[in-house]
Amino acid sequence: QVQLVESGGGLVQAGASLNVTCTSSARPFSTAATGWFRQASGKEREFVAVFRWRGAATYYADSVKGRFTISGDNAKNTVYLQMNSLKPEDSAVYFCGASTFYRSSYYQINDYEDWGQGTQVIVSS
Repeated sequence: QVQLVESGGGLVQAGASLNVTCTSSARPFSTAATGWFRQASGKEREFVAVFRWRGAATYYADSVKGRFTISGDNAKNTVYLQMNSLKPEDSAVYFCGASTFYRSSYYQINDYEDWGQGTQVIVSS
């Protein structure tokens, strides 16, 4: 089973930036896509962004487009989520998920087989 470890969360003020990371124990080049989801208190987990390793394609939720950037480093088996211009509504536990299967899209929780434990992001107003 693949282990995913998120890090980099914290407490920041609105307008600030954070870079959260997701490091995988998977064999290099064995992951098809790594995605970030978030879950705010009392809400369902929602899609944030995904990085397709083949071709380095990226996709974002409308709510973060233009503010967040997802990227991957094959050598480190790590995916990064750079979050700029943070808003209080970005506050949530951020989870990364990984899929070894090539799919048409990765917007749903069930598109991923493995998940990390999450990292907390709190944005104060």
